[in-house]
Amino acid sequence: MLPLVVVVLMLISFSRGENPAVQVILTNKGLQYTKHVGAGWIQEKLDGVTLPDISGKILGCIYYTFSGVTVTKCNFPEPSVEFYQNATGFKSSISGLSVAVTGVWKTHCGLINDRGSFDLAIFNLDVSSVVELGKDADGHLSVASVHCEAQVGNVDMQFRGGGSWIFQPFVKYFKGHIKAKIEATICPNVEESIMNLEHHLQAMNVSFDVDDNFTFELPLTGVPVINASSLNLGLKGEFYNIKTYTEPPFKAQPFSVPEQPDYMLSVGLSEFTLNSASYVLYSAGLLQALINDSMIPPDLHVHLNTSWMGPYIPQLPKMFPGLLMYLQIYAREVPMFSFQPGVVKLGFQGAVKAFAIQPNGTGTPLFKLNADSKLSGKVWLAGGRLKGSVTLENFTLTLADSEVGPFETDSLEHLMKAGLKIAVGKLNVELGEGVVLPRMLVNTVLGVEEGFIAISSDAQVVTDRGFN
Repeated sequence: MLPLVVVVLMLISFSRGENPAVQVILTNKGLQYTKHVGAGWIQEKLDGVTLPDISGKILGCIYYTFSGVTVTKCNFPEPSVEFYQNATGFKSSISGLSVAVTGVWKTHCGLINDRGSFDLAIFNLDVSSVVELGKDADGHLSVASVHCEAQVGNVDMQFRGGGSWIFQPFVKYFKGHIKAKIEATICPNVEESIMNLEHHLQAMNVSFDVDDNFTFELPLTGVPVINASSLNLGLKGEFYNIKTYTEPPFKAQPFSVPEQPDYMLSVGLSEFTLNSASYVLYSAGLLQALINDSMIPPDLHVHLNTSWMGPYIPQLPKMFPGLLMYLQIYAREVPMFSFQPGVVKLGFQGAVKAFAIQPNGTGTPLFKLNADSKLSGKVWLAGGRLKGSVTLENFTLTLADSEVGPFETDSLEHLMKAGLKIAVGKLNVELGEGVVLPRMLVNTVLGVEEGFIAISSDAQVVTDRGFN
């Protein structure tokens, strides 16, 4: 039954006593699907598998070996797997498994050697296992076997070839020997496999480098939570600056993704995750840009020079005639995302510093404008793609500082707002194309709620032959 547990854990895997920014919920529907996938995987692996040799001695001097023991047929009944609250994990069991195997027998007694073939049938093999889930100090998912039981109902053997008649009186002995060996072997193998899975989980990354400067932390924030119908994992979901880490001036707020029993899996993402990315970019000084005249698209018919700016700032071409300009645009504060029912909000408090480029290439400060904008966005699913749109809700431009004297900003505000609307329109064309969802996700729904966005979906394992 271990492979069923492995399939479940590998699908959900990816402390610190803090609120998670990412939640993953595996429902009973998803658990039963992993059982279906795991059962098929086990059935496929059992067909044609070769088992270890079995050796022993009878009548004091006859040594025997059963080798090349190969599964020829397997009657694999529907297994059972369920969330197990008593151990915060899974309980899996299978009852009535029957297996037919064939192999070669060999004997030797002194200088006398003999060989032949045999058929072996194992009837009504019952196995049950309980696996407990937890977390280690680094936030890895951990697993441990807390219970295992195996029982073989009956074994039947037939020997052929050579001096097989010698074995017939000892069939009862062989049956008991093999039955005991199978029962004694199954649970240690299950526990060893769970330990191997545990080592694999400990080696998995809980942080993922975005580039040389930034990383995404995704450890568990607490032990898994299990009830009768679901498993809930809470993950940190925070971006960090690898070189100069500082805690953001805000904390992840508690949120709860509603359990959706009609879907296999639900994932909730808090606005904290996006805001931590925004904070990292802001702290690293990456939310800024320099714009000169050559960077402006020709179709905008806008130029960055003191002459062109004359109608908006009359004194500018008089004080600095015929000079090119450049703009330094940057965020004054951390841009903050806000998830509200059905909509994503973004506030951006920016600034624009203008400079005149002197003949020797140096920049002379001219003025500073505060440029504040509010945007809203929507996201939805259509045609197997995640799509979106953005709306510019408000934009204001105010004079913060000036080396050329006071001037009105209304006309410049109107100009910049028009430019922003053109940029938003181009962005919406790209967002309308969307991004393709992973092929394994089907019947997917998305919702934006207060403080978080949630996706619920069913899953299909993709094989070389298509969907299973």
